[in-house]
Amino acid sequence: MKTHSFRHLASFGKRMEFTIIAEMLAEGMDVYTPLVDDNGIDAVVRKSDGSFIEVQIKTRSADVNSGDEALFAGISHEYRSNYWFIFRSEGIKDLSGKSTTWVLSSNEFIRESIQNKSGKNVGKRTLWFNGKRKGVSYAKERYEKYRIKYELSENLATRLLNEDSNETI
Repeated sequence: MKTHSFRHLASFGKRMEFTIIAEMLAEGMDVYTPLVDDNGIDAVVRKSDGSFIEVQIKTRSADVNSGDEALFAGISHEYRSNYWFIFRSEGIKDLSGKSTTWVLSSNEFIRESIQNKSGKNVGKRTLWFNGKRKGVSYAKERYEKYRIKYELSENLATRLLNEDSNETI
């Protein structure tokens, strides 16, 4: 694992947020960004029917321990309607060579994540999208339904604008 300054590490998340927001804008989404992120909202998107969804963006650098490329841990979250997560791993590439991206509604995140029972992140949630075989990390097939399939011309708007996040819990 490479070592980087705090400034580099702290700015990685913000750079990736802006990268993903730029993709959303390029896909034609009407995106608003809050000035502060104290409610776990990195972007607000207006849908064609005039309703809004809230989006939390979580990213992992390629510069992490092998096997942790798509480990998202210590996330505080209770169910929220019209709320989505975008998870991106720079360390795991998809079939098109892009960083792997998964999109989950609040309900899907709660269903797929585990709630930590002990340790420093007790009560918080963890989701591990990848495994490791013969020393090589891979995206778990179990989460394939949430992966954005850029190689099939899918994009972020496919899920965010066309699916209902408020299915019954």
